[in-house]
Amino acid sequence: MKAKRHEIERALAAPSDDIRLYLVYGPDRPGSEALAAKLGQAMGAEAERVDLSASDLKSDPALLADEAAAISLFGVKRWIRIDPAGDEIFAAVEALESAEKAGNPVVAVGDALRGNSRLVKLANASKAIMAFASYPLEGRDADRMVIEAAQQAGVQVTPDVAHRLAQACGGNRSILDSEIAKYANYLDAAPDRPRKLDHQAVDAVGAASEDGDMMKLADLVLTGRVDELDQELDRLRMEGKEGIPVLWSVRQRLHLLARLRAEVEQGNSTDSVIAKAGRSIFWKDRDSISGQLRRWRSDALATAIERTLTAERAVKSSGGAGPIGVDEELFAITRKARSLR
Repeated sequence: MKAKRHEIERALAAPSDDIRLYLVYGPDRPGSEALAAKLGQAMGAEAERVDLSASDLKSDPALLADEAAAISLFGVKRWIRIDPAGDEIFAAVEALESAEKAGNPVVAVGDALRGNSRLVKLANASKAIMAFASYPLEGRDADRMVIEAAQQAGVQVTPDVAHRLAQACGGNRSILDSEIAKYANYLDAAPDRPRKLDHQAVDAVGAASEDGDMMKLADLVLTGRVDELDQELDRLRMEGKEGIPVLWSVRQRLHLLARLRAEVEQGNSTDSVIAKAGRSIFWKDRDSISGQLRRWRSDALATAIERTLTAERAVKSSGGAGPIGVDEELFAITRKARSLR
């Protein structure tokens, strides 16, 4: 069945025997991973987590149903996570759906699966599967995400501070969680001792500083500023930001541009599209995004998005190049941006 955000969040926080598999997928990979983590939190720290890959299930479609019905040797709860999830696990999910019994909940994390994907179609039509497509949060939804994430860490934020953090993190839940943890440490905050985060503290910690924020990185990449990129990657690396989180931040901008560019190619002017986007684009970023929107066409954006997904899969695979591979891909996209006019 197709779920809304509040429905999937509630279901993952209190897993039911009626739902055998939760499929979270879409362009907002960090958002999907944050949702998948909710199932682990609901099962508890003592629960046994079983990790399966798409290749495991492609070669042995019966494995998923077997693991879902298995009992832990240690007498604890079990839950299963599949990552990455694509159409190659279709047969395994179909077997799980029709199995006589299951028992252990399963969460599958996919990338930007299309609506005509066999897996998505199966999930949407099944009463035993709950599916949710993750898209980068914007506007009030993004602000709400910040407030909720901060509350969990004992950090209290006002709506204006929440909006500032949402803009700085580009709707990326992974980056936001890292920044919230940094603020909680700075304030000595915790759920049992909440502390208020104001603009002065944000300035002090500098999540959105000119020295090294992710939005600046996206600007460098998508405007073709190759000479400055190496220095910025070094700066972010010193702050502990490298690899997949860096890749996510650029992909978030690519998805924003792809959505806006589709409107431009339907005959709307760049200025009107930017104006229509409203609060989803921070006012300081409007000029740079406007320039990128004029530079990048839809086909080039689609190619760049696919390249970031391929790079992410390569990083996660055994023997992958790691953060170095991410840097190489970012340089490739930056060189492409420089060639566009």
